[in-house]
Order: sequence, then C-alpha cells, then structure tokens
Amino acid sequence: MFDSITGSIRNAVNKIRHQDDVAALTKATTELKKALLKADVHHKTTKELINAIELQTKNAGIGQDSFLRALKSELTTLLTTSGNQGFVFSSTPPTVVLMTGLQGSGKTTTTGKLANYLKTRKKKVLVAACDLQRLAAVEQLKQIAAQIDVDIYFDDVEKDPIKIALAAKEKATKEHYDVLLVDTAGRLAIDEELMLQLKNIKDAVKPNEIFYVADSLTGHDATKTATTFKEKIGIDGVILSKYDGDTKGGVALSIAHQVEVPLRFIGIGEKMPDLEVFIPDRIVSRLLGLGDIEGLAEKTSAIIDEKKAKEVSKKIKKGQFNFNDFLEQLSMMSKLGSMKSIIGMIPGLSQMAGPLKDMDFENSAEIKRIKALISSMTLKEREDPELMNASRKKRIAKGSGLSEVQINKILKQFKNASKMAKQLSTKGGMKGLQNMLSQMGPGGMPKIPR
Repeated sequence: MFDSITGSIRNAVNKIRHQDDVAALTKATTELKKALLKADVHHKTTKELINAIELQTKNAGIGQDSFLRALKSELTTLLTTSGNQGFVFSSTPPTVVLMTGLQGSGKTTTTGKLANYLKTRKKKVLVAACDLQRLAAVEQLKQIAAQIDVDIYFDDVEKDPIKIALAAKEKATKEHYDVLLVDTAGRLAIDEELMLQLKNIKDAVKPNEIFYVADSLTGHDATKTATTFKEKIGIDGVILSKYDGDTKGGVALSIAHQVEVPLRFIGIGEKMPDLEVFIPDRIVSRLLGLGDIEGLAEKTSAIIDEKKAKEVSKKIKKGQFNFNDFLEQLSMMSKLGSMKSIIGMIPGLSQMAGPLKDMDFENSAEIKRIKALISSMTLKEREDPELMNASRKKRIAKGSGLSEVQINKILKQFKNASKMAKQLSTKGGMKGLQNMLSQMGPGGMPKIPR
C-alpha cells in the first residue's frame, strides 16, 4: 500500500549524508519528485510539496533530521483538509449517510465494511439497498449484511430508489438505529441521469453526510470524478477503496490536495474488517515507515476482549496455552483484517517482515490443516496437548485426512510456539524479540554475516 512511496522516501533521505550540503538536498528532492509523480501524485501537488519541503529544510539547516521533519510536517499539512475525520454521529439518531460512487469502485462492498466498522464499535446499523441500477447489487448487499450480521432494508418489488430510501429512514427512526447507510446506484461514467437521481435521493432523505467511494486503482481519474461529484451534488468525504492493491499509493495525496474534501476512510484489503479511519498524521507516520501504534491500539481494542486477553496471557506465562485458546486467538486475529494492514502499523516491521504481509489467518493451507487437526480431537485433547500419544495421533490422522508425519509436525510447531510465547512473556522477553528482528534483513530474512 505505502511500499513504493516509503521506499522512495528512504532513498531520498539517504541522499543527504552531510550537514549544509545543498547539492545533496537537490538530489534528494529530485529523487522524491520523480517518485511522487511515478506514484500518481498530481503534478501541481508534487510541485507545491517539493518547494515547501525544500524551503523548510533550508530554513532549519540542511541535514537528514531537518529533511525528515520537513517531510512529515508538509505531508501532514497536505493531507489535512477542513472537515470531519472518520465517522461523525448526528446529535439525533439515526445518522444518515449516502454512499455514492461509480460502478466498479467498490461502493457496495465499502458500505458493508463501514457497517462492520460501526458494528464493532457497538452501534446499531441498518443498510438500505437502493442501488437498482446494477444487476445483483441488492443481492450482493444482502449477502454482505448476512456475513457481518447487520440489518438490511430492501424491497424487491419497488422500482423507485427514493421510496426505498425513505422507507429505510422511517424504519431506522422508529426502531432506534444509530446509523443508516444508503447504498445508491452508480454508473460506468458520470452522466446527468445518475446525478439527478442522487440529487433527488439527497433532497428526499436529507442525509447528514455524503461519502464518495473512489477506486484508488484509477489514479488521476479518482481525483477527477471526486471533484465532479463534489461540484454536482456535494460530498462531505471520500473513502478510497482498493488502496491495498495500489502499489503506487499517491492518489491519497492528490485527492486531499486537489478535491479539498477530507479523506475519511481507506479500504486496505478484501475482508470486511479491512477499513481504516484516515487520520493524516498517522498516515504520514506510516508513509515514513514509522508505523501507527495508536491506530493499531484502537483497532485491537475494538475487537479483542480485554478479560479474555488477560486470561490467555496468564495461561501463556504458565505454559498452559492449549488448542482451544489457539482457535479463539485465530478468530480474533481474523477480525482484525489482513496481516498486511496490521504489519504496516508496527514500527520497523513494514520493511523487515515482507513474507508476513500476505499471511491469511483463515485461508492459508497451514491454518486449514491445523483446524482440521483440532476438529478431529476430543475436548480433553484440545484442553491438554500433552495427551497426544501414538494411538491418538493415528485416530486424529484418519479423522482429519492428514498424515501422521503432518500431525507430528504441527504438534511440534505448536509446542515450540507455546515455549516461545512463554519466554517472550517473561521479563526481557521482548528485548530478545527485538534483538532477533534487528538481525533480520530485507524481506524478513536473517542478515548474512560478512
């Protein structure tokens, strides 16, 4: 997501090796300029950003530290636009949000992700299926609503999206919902018919806010279409979808600067939990490879049960971590979203733990094998891994479809992981982990001694 820009920033910073080296600063800004343009940042945005960074660095005295401070300051200023951040609730529920965007932008999926985000924060959410333009859009939203367990309002007979939206608002008001998300129709391109329909829904429903879902993979087009939507119907925020697939990542800078509407959320994966609040200083921290501990803390606190976490922590310290605990932790981790988004929030790991980024807690072959093994165990065996003897392993192998060699390998891995977890939970354990990470080179591989 930020890999390309973060790597380029690192290269630019490395150009400055001595204090007061004007030539080195020129090389650094030239490198940064090329990288930003290549990353789909608008040329006007790039020019203004580079000029501001250069001026601030010179005023503070040329050096790596001053260059980095200027980068952080100017990037934060660039991404900070007047308006709300994240999700803002109305003083009188329900908070009504109109979800708009072109076909293929990921609008319906993003509506589901936003509903899931709100649900994890203990809000009662209703989604309204008002996209009658695209075939199967209503069915898609039904499936998403069932998946994340939120209520949906739809009408398979009614052909007027305005009537559906009004009926949904009435239901949301009567049944005391906190939020109503209205999924509206899109088109393959902006046309008068689309804008008229959206304007009519807006006038009828009187939403608290209008979100525009922009496909980050469309680059500069995302900025243009967001500007048009702002001019035609007015938008209060932009949600960037598919940002995890955009290796360039520069569209966020362009939208904030060119459209002058705050980025509210970014989609950072395919799963429902893969939606993050867009907070400028935190995003800049990640752009610079410094992680986002605050964001990670917020994300985990909304998902992880503190009481259960303490219980597991006690078990780990005593070396009593079992297979039931493992399944529970796996379930919690899957709710956090993709590993890629989590790793990017941890300072230092974004560039060291490359292979971890693509780990899938639910669908990897290894996890499926472990789940098959656990499913074939008795309740006692799950509670006490030490019970595993030859006859039990033989029975489990038959029930799980795994070979005894695979069973032994998984049990050994589990035992080693439990030992490491116990060791890390002791005083000085984390220091040992840091030492281990410091010995790792690019892509998470150990450094080769010279």
